[in-house]
Amino acid sequence: MNLKHFWIVLAAIGLSGCAALQPTKYPEPHQINRLFPASVILLGEQHDAADHQRIHRFVVETMVDRQALAALALEMATEGESTSDLGADANEEAVKDALKWSQGTWSWSVYGPVVMAAVRAGIPVVGANLPKARMREAMTDTGFDALLPAAALQTLQQSIRQGHCTLLPEPQVAPMARIQIARDISMARTVVKLVQPGKTVLLVAGSGHVDKTLGIAQHLPADLRIKTVLMHGDPIANTDQYLAQFDEFWPTRPAPQGDHCADFLAQRKKAETTEPIIK
Repeated sequence: MNLKHFWIVLAAIGLSGCAALQPTKYPEPHQINRLFPASVILLGEQHDAADHQRIHRFVVETMVDRQALAALALEMATEGESTSDLGADANEEAVKDALKWSQGTWSWSVYGPVVMAAVRAGIPVVGANLPKARMREAMTDTGFDALLPAAALQTLQQSIRQGHCTLLPEPQVAPMARIQIARDISMARTVVKLVQPGKTVLLVAGSGHVDKTLGIAQHLPADLRIKTVLMHGDPIANTDQYLAQFDEFWPTRPAPQGDHCADFLAQRKKAETTEPIIK
C-alpha cells in the first residue's frame, strides 16, 4: 500500500515492552555472522528510512566480499524482471529497463545504490513482487484467506485497518489482506527459484513481509534455512515477543516524522476513490 507507516503499525502491535536498543550505524560483524548459514535472508525495512537503504548496500557488499551472495531479490520490482542478462558494466538506465523500474512508486535515487552494488559485483538483481495486473484477481480470491493461520490473518487485517487510519471500508479489509498474502507468495516463489547450494539469496522488502509469523516465510519450504531481520527506527523494545517474528532486530535512527493519516486523507481525496494505491 502507498502508506509508509503500514508496517510500523504492524510492528507496534507485535513488539512492545522494555527499553529500546541503541541505534546502529552499520551492522557489527557479529550481527552479520549470526545470519549464517542461511539459504535465504529476508531483510526488512521501513521504506522512508534512508538509514535502511544504506544498510542494504552495506549488507550486499559484505556478502559479496564473503562470496556468499547468490542473488538480490527486491519487493521494489515485479516478479519475472531481472538483470541476469546484463554485464557488470551495465549503466543505470539499462538496469532500470531490465527491472522495468517504476520511478513513480520507488525512487531510484533511494534504491539505485544497492541495486548497482549487486550489478557491479556480477550478482543478479531480480524482481519479486506481484505484478499489479494480478492484484485485482487476488483481491477476490477467497482461497488466500486459508493460507495463513487464523490468528496471523486477523493480525494482518487489523494492521490494514490501522494502517489506513480506520478509514478503509470494512468490506475492503479482507481483499487488501489477500493482496498482501499474494505478494508474499510471489516473493517466496521468486526466492525459491534463486536458491543455490553454499550461497545465500538476499531479499529486501518491507518489514511486514519479513515477519516470520505472517509474511514470506509462511510460504517457503520448511527445509530452507531462513533468517529474518527487522530494521526499525521507532523505539521498539528488545523483548522475547519479537523473536517469534524476526531472528534479528537492528535498531536504526528514527525515520522522518510526518502526519501519516493526513497524508492518507490527502491521497484519498486526490484519487477520489476509497481504493488505495498498492505499494
